[in-house]
Amino acid sequence: MLRRKSTKPASTSAQQLQYERWFQTPLGRQLLARERDMIRQAIKGFYGYHLLEIPVSHRMPVGQGSLVGHHITAISNWHKGMPDGTLVTLPHELPFDSDSMDLVILHHTLDFAEEAHQLLREAARVLVSGGHLVIVGFNPYSLWGVRKILGPCKQAPWTGRFLSPARLEDWLALLDFRVKERHYDFYQPPLKNLGWLHALNFLNRWGARARLPIGAYYTVVAQKRVAALIRMKPKWRRIVNVGTMPAVNRVSREQKNECC
Repeated sequence: MLRRKSTKPASTSAQQLQYERWFQTPLGRQLLARERDMIRQAIKGFYGYHLLEIPVSHRMPVGQGSLVGHHITAISNWHKGMPDGTLVTLPHELPFDSDSMDLVILHHTLDFAEEAHQLLREAARVLVSGGHLVIVGFNPYSLWGVRKILGPCKQAPWTGRFLSPARLEDWLALLDFRVKERHYDFYQPPLKNLGWLHALNFLNRWGARARLPIGAYYTVVAQKRVAALIRMKPKWRRIVNVGTMPAVNRVSREQKNECC
């Protein structure tokens, strides 16, 4: 287990703790189970040496299905009994070399991060060229987004950012990423009653078939573009008046002198 001094603002730490507690509710557990399945499908074909996961909590990992060998989990606060491979660090100041990670997973990290754009920039920095970035976030254009606007927003997840996929993809384009996939899931309304959630489970099957962009959360898979050298076209110098006539003329004059 690694530890690094953290100066993370208390407000963000408190919000992250709210997220962690919310994911332990019946609604949060059901959402987390579907997100894990979606992430597992998204990363099953990715290979490499190092995977960096920045989750809501080290107690809720989401990248277990990866084939990448070395798994690192980065969290903002120290907790007793953290597993090996856990790093305590600021997510927007990652202590890794540039071009060192093959896969980075941000699980709702941008929803509560104090400096979301800087966090995304750090994820881009540590990724190798051709590496993949997987981002999970709440969708503002959903029933959950309507609940955030109309209802009280004093508790997670309604205190989060709910960054739109279009805005996120604009940020990724500025950081030289190419978006490969975008998936939406969980079409049930944010109800606390577990019985109603089970009764409305058919909405998930309906939404998945229709592929409507109104799921409670989205998963964006982007690839860092590979920088390639552009070969310059060779410039050939044109040589004019190339021939053997001067040599022939010189030989003719020499032969005349000999004859005379």
